[in-house]
Amino acid sequence: MTALRGFQKQYLKGLAHHLKPSVQIGKEGITEGVIRAVDEALLRHELIKIKFIEIKDKKQKETLCSKIGIRTHSESVGMIGHLAILYRPQVDPEKRKIALPQREKSRESRVSR
Repeated sequence: MTALRGFQKQYLKGLAHHLKPSVQIGKEGITEGVIRAVDEALLRHELIKIKFIEIKDKKQKETLCSKIGIRTHSESVGMIGHLAILYRPQVDPEKRKIALPQREKSRESRVSR
């Protein structure tokens, strides 16, 4: 998966706004059960929220989110308070539910009128 660009993350945050957390992480942190639950939720939905229950430190939440992303091959879209948003596109393009917006890579490629 290529890295998400800023406008794509904003788009995904908008889609995630109404979502309820799919997975909750408590004081035990990342367990095999948590990784399995995140992986299954991403497979079904592509875009999920994770709620950190007893972890209050922002750096610790970011670290845990990064580790989850690495183990599930997903990308962090953002973190709002105690909620993290993760995205992983469906492997089969025909089964994808979310179509990311695309923009031209540079302004120079635009044709002036």
